[in-house]
Amino acid sequence: MSETVLQVADGAVELGGRPILRGIDVSVGRGEVLAVLGANGSGKSTLVRAMMGLVPVCRGEVRLFGTPLAQFRDWQRVGFVPQRVTAASGVPASVREVVASGRLSRRRPFWPSSRADRAAVEDAIAAVDLTDKAREGVSTLSGGQQQRVLIARALAGVPDLLVLDEPTSGVDVQSQHTFADALGALAARGATIVLVAHELGPLGRLVDRTVVMRDGRVAYDGPPIAVFTEADPHHHHDGPVGQADQAGRSEHGPVVTSPLDREDRR
Repeated sequence: MSETVLQVADGAVELGGRPILRGIDVSVGRGEVLAVLGANGSGKSTLVRAMMGLVPVCRGEVRLFGTPLAQFRDWQRVGFVPQRVTAASGVPASVREVVASGRLSRRRPFWPSSRADRAAVEDAIAAVDLTDKAREGVSTLSGGQQQRVLIARALAGVPDLLVLDEPTSGVDVQSQHTFADALGALAARGATIVLVAHELGPLGRLVDRTVVMRDGRVAYDGPPIAVFTEADPHHHHDGPVGQADQAGRSEHGPVVTSPLDREDRR
């Protein structure tokens, strides 16, 4: 059995006294690519934030590389890309400078960057298709491009565990394919990847296992699935799944369902 890189045991999260996650048991092995799917409000983003210690669990335990989260200090092994957070700040910085900050945890304080550092930065920028923007200020980029900068910063650190919360939101399809290739190379080196998504798109070919969240619980944990309904996320519909107009456009935003949903409709 491979090393357990990330584990949540009987995890529960409450925010403002309201239960958000309940009875979560998820383990991720070394080299595994796990997709966490679910509709809005299902708890999938809260789950990965709890995995990273950004929200506390009120019950259960989270472990990274076998170490309880509260005692874990080896953060250079972990990369995290949050959901829809701007890469810009009050300090002007170029794309290359922001991505290079992803290498800081791998360098001794005050030491100049090495050839390996510079190569990792350029490779990460190329992986998100921003080479032509490398000298430009991050604040001048679109929201989708800034998201790609954050992805590149995480990739530059060549982490053993990479956690991404909806990384392709606002990213064009061509860049999604380029990014999928970069993640595939990272996984081939033995990295563990956990990604949250509504829809996997080009990333689907990388996934080894799927967890589907529903109402703060794990509704499905097993082999890769991509069962989507084009239902309105604010309603439940019993009509045909995946209906679209003649141009191929969906009438509603995508909502992820698990195989259990088909049983619910019977």
